[in-house]
Amino acid sequence: MNVWLAEVWRAWRTCLRRPGFFLLASGVLALGVGASAAVCVLVDDVLLRPLPYASPEQLVALGSLDEGHRFNGITPQQYQHMQPVGGMTSMGLIKGEFTAVNVAGDGEPEQVNAFFADRGLLPTLGVRMRLGRGFSEQEDRPGGPKAVILAEGYWRRRYGGASAVIGRNLRVEGVAHTIVGVLPASFDQFGQGDIMLPLALQPNTYDDGTNFIAVARLAPGASAAVVDARANAAMQAMYAGLADANADYWKHVRFGSVPLSAALHQQQRPVMLLFLASALGVLLIALVNLGNLMLLRTLSRHHDATVRHALGAPVWRLALPACAEGVLVGTSGALVGAGLAAAGLSLFSHYVPTAWMHGEAARMSAGLVLLTLAIAVPGALLAAMFGAWRGLSSASVQEALHEGGRTPGRHGGRLGRVLVVAQMSLATCLMCGTGLFLHALYDAARTPLGFASDHILTFDLAPVRASNPDAASTQTLVRGLLRRLRALPGVEHVAVTNGLPAGDFGQQFNMGGVHAPGKDYFDPNPQIRGVNADFFSVFRIPMREGRSFDATDTAGSEPVAIVNRTLAEREYGGHALGKGIVVNDYSGYSAGKKLSGDPTFRPVTARIVGVAGDTRQFGPLDDQKRAFLYLPLVQMPEHVVRVFRSFQPLRFALRVQGNPDNYRQAVRAAVADVAPQQPIANLQTMAGIVHATTDDTRRNLFLVGLFALLALGLAAAGMYAVMTVAVAARQREFGVRMALGASSPGLVRMVLQGGLRQIAMGLFLGMGITLALSRVLGAVMEEIDRSVFDPFAMAGVCLVLAAAGLLACLLPALRAARVPPMRALRGE
Repeated sequence: MNVWLAEVWRAWRTCLRRPGFFLLASGVLALGVGASAAVCVLVDDVLLRPLPYASPEQLVALGSLDEGHRFNGITPQQYQHMQPVGGMTSMGLIKGEFTAVNVAGDGEPEQVNAFFADRGLLPTLGVRMRLGRGFSEQEDRPGGPKAVILAEGYWRRRYGGASAVIGRNLRVEGVAHTIVGVLPASFDQFGQGDIMLPLALQPNTYDDGTNFIAVARLAPGASAAVVDARANAAMQAMYAGLADANADYWKHVRFGSVPLSAALHQQQRPVMLLFLASALGVLLIALVNLGNLMLLRTLSRHHDATVRHALGAPVWRLALPACAEGVLVGTSGALVGAGLAAAGLSLFSHYVPTAWMHGEAARMSAGLVLLTLAIAVPGALLAAMFGAWRGLSSASVQEALHEGGRTPGRHGGRLGRVLVVAQMSLATCLMCGTGLFLHALYDAARTPLGFASDHILTFDLAPVRASNPDAASTQTLVRGLLRRLRALPGVEHVAVTNGLPAGDFGQQFNMGGVHAPGKDYFDPNPQIRGVNADFFSVFRIPMREGRSFDATDTAGSEPVAIVNRTLAEREYGGHALGKGIVVNDYSGYSAGKKLSGDPTFRPVTARIVGVAGDTRQFGPLDDQKRAFLYLPLVQMPEHVVRVFRSFQPLRFALRVQGNPDNYRQAVRAAVADVAPQQPIANLQTMAGIVHATTDDTRRNLFLVGLFALLALGLAAAGMYAVMTVAVAARQREFGVRMALGASSPGLVRMVLQGGLRQIAMGLFLGMGITLALSRVLGAVMEEIDRSVFDPFAMAGVCLVLAAAGLLACLLPALRAARVPPMRALRGE
């Protein structure tokens, strides 16, 4: 034991006396371990951590599934028909998208995000309320007592966390609602909403909206496969007796379940897998680099070890110093890596959505330190054993005795070059991901949007329903606001619409049932935009044919419409002007059987008076050609206005002179003058909205680019180390060549050619690995409509890596050219 301790102490003391190797090896390991540990914590927090509900493994999302077994939602009508399905103890339904509602009482009126759920959701989840209770059966009925539940964040923000809030009234859309409960903070898994309202579904509803999530709790011992089969059979039986276009579609859809956690996080999964793959790539490069350094360290004391071995020292004693150094490097690298991981998590919190991060993930913890130790110490020890094994092999010992200890040997140099190729291959994969995102953002900066976003200030306004119960009262409010806003100094035009030319998913609106007279329904359905006459002037959307809306297009005049170029070419062969278009003809839909009894529901046939240019709905990265139908807001039927108001607010946009931010207070004051109890929200510039459409790509670029820079630096450092050793190993050869007349530029060229071969091999293998792993990257790039096979990005990656590799080889090559021939021949 004393011999073991003596060898370990001697190795540590030698390492610390000359700390260059120790600091370099620990730093390399800390970078790889810190990056991987940070992403592992993030992945665990987002994808792997059980949901904070009772028995989360029994919770599933039930509804329609696509071919990739991704959850696509469920309709309220389907949900009610699934209630008798066996194998479940309870079910609940929640609307998947927030609805903007106005609240008043105990403070200034404000517009908040509301999510709607039925009374079965909270008991099914097993939610422990922060205060109060969930909805009762009476409150979840149409016309029942009005109740509201507050999210914890909203409760603290508006009521200061007062426990006496239960039983107080909150006016929602002008109607008093009793506060019956406060949700726990853990409910943010469903999004950052402010209040919860009861769905209050009609019995045997015909609601076919798919923006809902059905949550079911499996009975003990029940099989998810059996429940899926029963649910699918129930849906097929529901649509079997119907013979219309809607039923025909659903007959070909598969219904089933997925774990609730997977359904809630299916949008984040591809991105998180990309981050995890990038971090693991950096860790592998760091470990390969560490193995290279350990090998070079073993070779540096090769002559001493060879002599000791010749004198009878056992192999384990010769390998013990390397293993001791590996433990020391691994421990120090783990501790430094834990600090880097904590700093990285804090940095991530500024670049990823708040729903991804939880407070405990962004600080140092014992679990984070243990994770880094579990990665770093075994990795460093394995690298040390690998270096010792290669350095002390019989072939290496015989070569060292033959060379007399003058050179590190050819075997170590050859293995080092193999490790460099591996590092370059992994760096190529990460750099390819970075190149794709960079190219996407470069194209985004040069891509025309089809509209102008400069000098525009926008805000959302959801008319208070108690004061504006129908389309007529809403039009009166809108006219008053438009007059007041146009009177502001510096305002050129004011537009109002149900959706801006670009924005997030909430800007979409379509109702189906749109077609040319006497023809089938358009598929896919066009996006419907209700706009005023100034809409095209505010956003400067060009009119390719015909005219824009004007003051003659009123509620009592001939119904007119404008289509965009995509819809005109797709459905009218490019000759849409003057043709008719039927809006909301649901005569062939099962949903229409309910709507047809409403006297306000009647199909509208409008004459197309203009063809507008195409716009990019989701910003400059949206390459899909989407069909748009523009209708005068004053001519939109009552039921259409009622439907879109249940999903989204009105959007106002002002084209102004100068900086739009300077008009914020004036806009707030103008709205308050017209409607003192009418709040507004999301007061922001249109340029900011467009910029936000590329937030996800910029976030991915930043994080993957950070990993790629680490990988590039580590690979270049590994290349430099190997080339330095290779030059040292061939020092005598270079001296002989120079003595025989070789020129210095010739030696530099010879060394660089050797480095270029390693770089070329690494690039070739890296491209192959990138293509083999393109599925993960392709899932992310699909969201921005780009292909993984981007020749420009890959060419850029090759140039950057080749330049970095050449720079890493240049200094050793210059050193080789300066070798004095006589000193090299003497073996000094």
